[in-house]
Amino acid sequence: MLTRTSAFLALGAVVITALAGCTVPASPAHETPVASSAPAVPLADLDILEDPRSYVGESTAVLADRSLGTAPAPEQSLPVTVTSRDLDGETTVTVNSTERIVAMDIAGSIASTVAALGLGDKLVGRDISTTAPELADLPLVTSNGHTVNAEAILALRPDIVITDGTIGPIDVVLQLREAGVSVVFVENEPSLAGVGELARQVGETLGASDAGEALAETLDAEIQAKITEIAEIVPGGEPLRMLFLYLRGNSGIYYLFGGDSGADVLIESLGGIDVAAELGFEGQRPMTDEAMVAANPDLIFVMTAGIESVGGVDGLLQSKPAIGLTAAGQHRRFVDMADGDILSFGPRTAGVLDALARAVYAPE
Repeated sequence: MLTRTSAFLALGAVVITALAGCTVPASPAHETPVASSAPAVPLADLDILEDPRSYVGESTAVLADRSLGTAPAPEQSLPVTVTSRDLDGETTVTVNSTERIVAMDIAGSIASTVAALGLGDKLVGRDISTTAPELADLPLVTSNGHTVNAEAILALRPDIVITDGTIGPIDVVLQLREAGVSVVFVENEPSLAGVGELARQVGETLGASDAGEALAETLDAEIQAKITEIAEIVPGGEPLRMLFLYLRGNSGIYYLFGGDSGADVLIESLGGIDVAAELGFEGQRPMTDEAMVAANPDLIFVMTAGIESVGGVDGLLQSKPAIGLTAAGQHRRFVDMADGDILSFGPRTAGVLDALARAVYAPE
């Protein structure tokens, strides 16, 4: 059964209102850096910082391989009936065809999962966070950041729309169902365990349960192996105090991401202490000077477009002097990563962890 908790839908609505409505510029500055191959040097062979706290300067985490692979098309059994939970309550949906799929969420993880299952050629549109090379040429179905454009979706004549409630407005998404489109809401927990579970749910929705289970097992194994590899390079002593800061300077938005936001999972996997969660912050909270000073992070994670929107590190420290009072501000210790990658929690999660670990512990 595919269900979606009321609490997570409520959180998604808050995120959409507070964050996702902000325009993300489709400019060269927002483009994700591309590397051509997987990491050539294992983490253990890198020049690891003896004391990460003493390092001065910014660094960028870049996925070594941004592709989703070339999985063969799976065997499908259709029609399939699933149950999803949205703002209208529990709804039974029968999926008769998957020839034309739209998969969308705030992190781009659902479309990436569809592609990783071997059904990427059936995707006919993408959200702005879906940035994998294989899917980059698909037409956008979101506007003004993560706002759903119903007309753009209907123009693509989809058989099915798969989403999780993190982009909207939700009532617009539900209107697609009234227009005759099969709309399925899946659980998409921003966590490492959620990566495999999403693969299972998407596989079930598309009549490819066996492929979904196989993908989930593969991704779970890759993630656990990467966490083990990272743990072996984390220097001894007190863990780095880390913080995720969401920025949209053109809209005056500065948010701290705390527990249950996904940022906490990344930080823990990197051997750090999530200082926002330590302060008791859950989800997303507007940044205050008092909270920033109290957190006093050694290192701050930001999205690439976010730090660019405030004029880089110099602009951020000038506009928010309280950040300059922290250890991270004094050492200019900011790690940025492309918006469509850092919190995606999809098939490339192990690669995201690898890239972040390199930027934190072995910056070039």
